[in-house]
Amino acid sequence: MEKINLFKKYNINLDEEKLNKLNEFYRQLIFYNNSFNLTNITEENDVFIKHFLDSIYPEYLIEKNSSILDIGAGAGFPSLPLKIYRPDLNVVMIDSLNKRVNFLNEMINVLKLSGISAYHFRAEDFIKDNREKFDYVVVRAVAKLNTLTEYALPFLKIGGKLLAYKGGEVEEEISSSQNALKILGGKVEKVEKFDLEGNNRSIVIVKKISKSPEKYPRNKNLPKLKPL
Repeated sequence: MEKINLFKKYNINLDEEKLNKLNEFYRQLIFYNNSFNLTNITEENDVFIKHFLDSIYPEYLIEKNSSILDIGAGAGFPSLPLKIYRPDLNVVMIDSLNKRVNFLNEMINVLKLSGISAYHFRAEDFIKDNREKFDYVVVRAVAKLNTLTEYALPFLKIGGKLLAYKGGEVEEEISSSQNALKILGGKVEKVEKFDLEGNNRSIVIVKKISKSPEKYPRNKNLPKLKPL
């Protein structure tokens, strides 16, 4: 019951079924961690706060029945906890490491989730058949904002939003992203700042206001090596 109360403190109402799935996800995460190098955070309470609660908390920003792309999904944060809490969401996860994708697909099966899938792709390849297809892109612990915008904005429908999960201080990243945002048709709509059990967090919300040029995202890791 402690976990339910923890989430309730942040206006997240977990029922027993959802809590059971998060508990099972935690068990699987720890079981596979040595083989797949999924997370440095392994203590149960820390995982529930720093991974699960952190992933789910911004769900109020996402409209019902939305389509979501998680770029660089890694161990499934934020998309797997989000999907557990919000079964209405249609989620696609991509990652460049096949072993992580194998883990994600195993979790989809073990947790008996539907309306969610994982693929072994880099963003610059996945874009070929998925340009302007998604309502939201979620990205957590992947890159700085000027790089994220190049990876994410081409996937969004006009009016769609990038939710970039960040630490407490984001002003410098936002300032450094202005050129990329201008080129790619994005605008920082707002920043949601919050504290989760002493962890300062931010969600940078970038709205897609115009089409992204077809040549983006660039390949050969250029969004990271030479950000716009």
